[in-house]
Amino acid sequence: MSPFHEVMAASAPTSLVWLSVDTEKLSLAVMRGDTELQLFENIAIGSGGSTLKRQMGDQTTPMGDFTITEIRHSERFELFMAFDYPNLDHTERAFQDKRIDAQEYRALRYDLDRGNPPPQETSLGGYLGIHGIGDGDKEIHESINWTDGCIAINNEQLTELAGWVKVGTRVNVH
Repeated sequence: MSPFHEVMAASAPTSLVWLSVDTEKLSLAVMRGDTELQLFENIAIGSGGSTLKRQMGDQTTPMGDFTITEIRHSERFELFMAFDYPNLDHTERAFQDKRIDAQEYRALRYDLDRGNPPPQETSLGGYLGIHGIGDGDKEIHESINWTDGCIAINNEQLTELAGWVKVGTRVNVH
């Protein structure tokens, strides 16, 4: 069994654990209530920065409150912790701003209203989460924001974070 499978098999210490991602300081904190339990620095976000109005292909990291919906092995990034983007808040905002039409809005709401992960092939983008750098260059990771919109941490940090996170963990990106 790989170390990731072993770490993933252990449950998070408490359901009160949540993640705070600071897109200005480029840090990710593991929190319990208002108490910081662990801090990961030198994270990378989307090369387009962070925004409340993400669109597919703009390489921005969406801000807001999300929930981890899946944790899986990734050949490219070691481990991928998917979150529920686009969520209800992003869907509502995009519809009000006329960035999505009524048909796409209904499709997103259909799954969101049933508690299912949202469709990932939308004009708002998808396939976002937290991942490692895999075989990528650690120096580049520490120098620039390089992702297509995800939150990346180095592989050692990812192994540590996996011990805290489980499906259902809240993620606040600000």
